[in-house]
Amino acid sequence: MAGRRLDLPVVDLASGDLHAAAKSIRKACVEYGFFYVINHGIDAALLERVFAESRKFFKQPMQEKMALRKNSSHRGYTAPYSEKVDPLPESRGDSKESFYIGPMGDGVSQTDVNQWPSEGYFPSWKEIMQLYYANALATGKRILSLIALSLDLDAEFFHRNGAFEIPSAFIRLLHYSGEVNEFDNANFGAAAHSDYGMLTLLATDGTPGLQICKEKDRNPQIWEDIHHIDGSLIVNIGDLLERWTNCVFSSTLHRVVPVGKERYSVAFFIDPSPNLVVQCMESCCSEANPPRFPPIKSGDYLEERLTSTYKLATV
Repeated sequence: MAGRRLDLPVVDLASGDLHAAAKSIRKACVEYGFFYVINHGIDAALLERVFAESRKFFKQPMQEKMALRKNSSHRGYTAPYSEKVDPLPESRGDSKESFYIGPMGDGVSQTDVNQWPSEGYFPSWKEIMQLYYANALATGKRILSLIALSLDLDAEFFHRNGAFEIPSAFIRLLHYSGEVNEFDNANFGAAAHSDYGMLTLLATDGTPGLQICKEKDRNPQIWEDIHHIDGSLIVNIGDLLERWTNCVFSSTLHRVVPVGKERYSVAFFIDPSPNLVVQCMESCCSEANPPRFPPIKSGDYLEERLTSTYKLATV
């Protein structure tokens, strides 16, 4: 399932030339929906600790992991084949396993609905994940400021419209077994999908397998490999931001294929406050190009998409 190698744009978050950075991001989001960021401000040692905790968790017996099975707030463990985005009957679902961690409290309720592993066995887990959450969110906000500039909006657009009023970001720890089954063409760590929300930051362990398809309606589809750049994060926009920009920006199909080696990654999903009404940005519509989608609350949209993912699954 190897694809062609694709060299995505690289955006330096330490650059003092915000105009050039915003221009590069716009080109990336229009043409690819994906790009890299370097000098992103997340310490390499912190990322190493996150990966170490993730590996330790996923190496536990299934019984221990299932004790923290995903709850109604979408926090906790999801087992292999518990998610399915491919509607084909021969597909069992995604072979990956994952663990969701959300905000520790929000503007409505300070109740922490996250599920935490035993402090006896994972004494540093909560502290490390909270620290990574704060750092990744700060980095995501910097990227979104550049995205606003790239759309001819004020750099504070997402802050001022209440997108961050109620925390709505999630860490998702991911583990792919990497096992290749030559007799199963529907065997994917993660089948072809686009992300549902606003923005995703992805850290990987360097193991290949991530591919994107820039033209989702093309037949046959052409898949291209996203290679690893040390010290970088891979960034992609989601369906909600595509909708918000009236399809000026593209939310791109991507998948993870098995390569015969275990793969670990850490995704950080940034979504707007659940009560925020997402409607076409003024800079993305005109009389000649009217809004393509009706306004919708962010939380309603995301809940509908998440629910459909788990309804398709066989377990």
